[in-house]
Amino acid sequence: MAHKKLISELLDTLRVTLWFVALLFPLTVMKVSVSGGSAAVTFRWAAVPIVAAASFALSFIWRRALEWNDLRSSKDSSASPLGKLSSRVKGAFAKPAARNLSLAAVLVAVIAYPWALGMYHTNIMITALIYVILALGLNIVVGLGGLLNLGYAAFFAVGAYTYGLLWKYAGPLFQAANIHTGWLFWIALPLAGILAALFGILLSLPVLRLRGDYLAIITLAFGEILRMFLQNSGNLTGGASGISLIPRPWFFGLKLHPADAATYIYYIVLLLVVLTIFVVRRIEDSRVGRALEAMREDEIACEAMGIDLVRNKLITFALGAFWAGIAGVVLAAQTTFINPDSFTLWESIIILMAVVIGGTGSIPGVIAGALLLKLLPEYFRALAQYRMLIYGVAMIVIIIFKPDGLIPRSRKKYTFSAGEAEK
Repeated sequence: MAHKKLISELLDTLRVTLWFVALLFPLTVMKVSVSGGSAAVTFRWAAVPIVAAASFALSFIWRRALEWNDLRSSKDSSASPLGKLSSRVKGAFAKPAARNLSLAAVLVAVIAYPWALGMYHTNIMITALIYVILALGLNIVVGLGGLLNLGYAAFFAVGAYTYGLLWKYAGPLFQAANIHTGWLFWIALPLAGILAALFGILLSLPVLRLRGDYLAIITLAFGEILRMFLQNSGNLTGGASGISLIPRPWFFGLKLHPADAATYIYYIVLLLVVLTIFVVRRIEDSRVGRALEAMREDEIACEAMGIDLVRNKLITFALGAFWAGIAGVVLAAQTTFINPDSFTLWESIIILMAVVIGGTGSIPGVIAGALLLKLLPEYFRALAQYRMLIYGVAMIVIIIFKPDGLIPRSRKKYTFSAGEAEK
């Protein structure tokens, strides 16, 4: 029986291999060269056995991986070697001494990062931390509220353009009054969060009764409408040319060199990440957070329990948009230039992928997902043309083998014993 099953699997794998060879034939074998107004086709036949061997091996491994995943889901994961290792690690970190030592090591590492690795790596980490803030904000909407938002980059743009427009129109007044223009950053930081929250409320008003695919389409349309408005309003926003020479944050009136300015912004965004984690954590443990989780699980049952869905949806969109506005100000200060092309649909998809891959609703998972999606492409630029393919494969693998994400959220558990009740 096992022999017949193996032969059947090999035949199925062979059919998949032939299909892949035929599908990839124009891409891997045929090369078109244009010279002198004429096109010549060169056939690279040596690529055929490579594609066939790779397809055969990957297809066979994929089938085995799916079988392993089915067996893994039917068994107790705590009894596996990985489960035992995980329980030992959790037990070690449960001790206060080990936990405090780990926190101290992480604190020293993040403080020393810009001094140890230089300006290039510091700028990369600033961008990654900005996306950590964005992912944590979107996690409020998707992870807690269960509302799919594909236009999250619109709130990111609101924050960046708040600072950019403040510089464009109020900057000359500050210069005329001999006031350091870096103060505009600290003025724009809370203002951008409030404006983005107001835009989040405006978006949520027409979609209060929508959910699922309909909600995703409406939010996607909102993001594209705002981007097109920014691009076509040349007199107000600079249009496709954007806004340049945006000042960096004020630092005791000093004019910082680029490396020092990058270090300063790194520490600012690091503090904002810590603040975001603290606030999101407090929201999770609050009455509002429990109401959002109830809304995510079942809106009908949630409403039947007396929870106001309208108010909770408004709160969800406003809270998520607030952190996107904050992140937009930091981005504008880091790059000193913004234009509508920085806030496309792809940015919204990247942020959503960070939430899904890391673990929906999990703060450590969302942080890990955002760091992976922003740091890995920077350090593997040789594979830049395959970025979309790698992202797609990563999403498929995560959804199939780790549907809860890389670091799933550990929900609180409450136990009740009969002995305690008798007392």
